[in-house]
Amino acid sequence: MDWWQGLLLGLVQGIAEFLPISSSGHLTIMQEVLGVSGKGNLGFDIAVHVATVLSTVLVFWKSLFGISKGLFTKGMNREKDYVLKLLISMIPILLVGLLLKDFVEKIFDTAKVAQRTGNGLLVVGICLVVTAVLLLVSEIISAVRDLKHGKDAEEKEQKIADRMEVSEKMTPAERRAVYTYQNGISYLQAFVVGIAQSFAVLPGLSRSGSTIATGLMSKVRRTSLAQFVFVMVIVPILGEAFLELIKGFSGADMSMFFSIPVLCGFLAAFVSGLLACGFMVKLLKKFRLWGFAVYCFVAGVLCIVLPYAIR
Repeated sequence: MDWWQGLLLGLVQGIAEFLPISSSGHLTIMQEVLGVSGKGNLGFDIAVHVATVLSTVLVFWKSLFGISKGLFTKGMNREKDYVLKLLISMIPILLVGLLLKDFVEKIFDTAKVAQRTGNGLLVVGICLVVTAVLLLVSEIISAVRDLKHGKDAEEKEQKIADRMEVSEKMTPAERRAVYTYQNGISYLQAFVVGIAQSFAVLPGLSRSGSTIATGLMSKVRRTSLAQFVFVMVIVPILGEAFLELIKGFSGADMSMFFSIPVLCGFLAAFVSGLLACGFMVKLLKKFRLWGFAVYCFVAGVLCIVLPYAIR
C-alpha cells in the first residue's frame, strides 16, 4: 500500500464510519478497487478505526466528561444509568467477538468470497441492500410517529427530561423511570441496539445505519440516539485494537501499525471522522435519512451485479 492509498482509504473510513453507509463495506470496496485487499491490511484497518474513535471522543468530550464526573458521585444517578446501558449494549458484540471472530474474518476476505461465488463484493452488496431496507423502514416508522405526535414532540420531551429531578421520596422504580426519560433510552432498547451493532460486523451492514435504524424502530428518542450509538462503539473498537497490539508484541510484525500509509490513513480518518461525526449528529436531529437509504441500495446492487457483468 502506498501513502496516497492510505490517505484515500482513511478519508473513506472517516466519512463512512459516521454516515449510515457502512465504513467496513466502503473500505472493502476501495481496497478491492485499489488492489490492496487482504489480511495484510489488518493493522491499517485497526488504525483507522481507532482514529474514528478518537474523533468521537473529541466531538462528545463535554458529555463524556459529565458522565465521568457522575460516576464518582454517591448513589445512583443519571450518568451511572447511562453507563450501565452502554455496557448492556456491548454484550452482543462481545459475544460475537468471542465466538464468531474467525467466521467474521473469513467474510472480510474478499479473495475467499470470490473463490466461492465469483464475486468478492457479493457479501458487501447484499449487506448494503439490507442497510438500505433498515433505513427505509425506520424512517417510515419515524415519519408515521411524527404525523401522530408532531415533528417537535421529541424535542419537547428532551426539554422536559432535562428539567426533571430525582427526589428522595421516589421509589427505586420511579427513579429508574426518570433516568430512562432523561437519557431517552431504556435498558431493553439499549440491548436491542447492541444486537444491531453485533450484526454490523458484516462488511456492508452499516454499524451507524443499523443501530440508528433499530433505535428509531424501538422508539429511542431521536435527540438522544446519535450520541448513544456513536459512544457505544468506543470500548469494543479500543478493545479489539488492544488485543491486536498484544498479538503484535507477542511476535507478529509491529511495523504494520507504524508504516507511512497507516499513519496517513490514521490522520485522514481522524480529521474526516471529526467533521462527519459532527455533521451526522446535527443531521439526525433535524433531517431524514431517505437519501442514504437510496445510496446504499444503489451501491449494493452495483456491488452484486457489476463484478459479474464485467467479467
